[in-house]
Amino acid sequence: MKIDAILSPAELPALAKRDLRSAACVVFDVLRATSTIVTALHNGAKAIVPVSEIAEALAIQKKRPDILLGGERDGVRIRAAHKWHGHPARESSADTEVGNTQAGSLCHYSDVDFDLGNSPREYTKENVRGKTIVSTTTNGTRALRACAGAKTILAASFLNLTATVEFIKKNQPAQVLLVCAGTRENTALEDVLAAGAMCEMLLNEPLTPALSPLGRGEGDLQMSDSAVVARAVYTQAKSDLAAAVRASENARRLLAIPELCDDVPFCLQRDVFPLVAKMEADGTIRSR
Repeated sequence: MKIDAILSPAELPALAKRDLRSAACVVFDVLRATSTIVTALHNGAKAIVPVSEIAEALAIQKKRPDILLGGERDGVRIRAAHKWHGHPARESSADTEVGNTQAGSLCHYSDVDFDLGNSPREYTKENVRGKTIVSTTTNGTRALRACAGAKTILAASFLNLTATVEFIKKNQPAQVLLVCAGTRENTALEDVLAAGAMCEMLLNEPLTPALSPLGRGEGDLQMSDSAVVARAVYTQAKSDLAAAVRASENARRLLAIPELCDDVPFCLQRDVFPLVAKMEADGTIRSR
């Protein structure tokens, strides 16, 4: 097994050219998309459908009025007639003229209020049990969709880290690709830390000088340079992981919003949900 990692969302477009037919892609968007997906499934959601654009979510809901819409832009719930700033993607309703699509342009539109945002604490049993949820977020759902060519696609977080690792060990894919969703086009520290934690667990031992050079593993289990970096970052931070994450860009933004600040400690809980969030062939994510 080879462990590789994508540490920046800028690397995602290149996945379309990679042969992932024997790979298990594990997507991390700790703050907050994959944490929210895992929470929703734990609380009884039937399935999560990740989509890249607001327009895709609205189109699905028109065909299936029974579904819930969940998602965010700029960190907050998508609202009708709001113009969302700051994402480089081009999004609009069919009858909306869209201009400059660079970051900072007015390029995101919704015709309806979404039922849920991207806070895992919204996805309670009362809100989601038995429901299918179509979700679109700034980075996380795009990262999941970018892995479409992989044999296996998993949504992972600190909340279900051990269950995900056990699934990988049981299935023994030839390649494990850890995909850090990031923040806009930048690396997100919390995603790299989660990827590093998974590297350590897959190797079954902490990083020490006694390991092979740079802790790359031995025998049939090897790590790429980017995976080595993720593991080293986690090793440095794991004695006070909460403090390291609080210093990250995403955490500082969420902690400054009173209604969202509790999402940060929630998402840093370790192994509270013993489930695997696996994307099926039809594009839905279900609990395994």
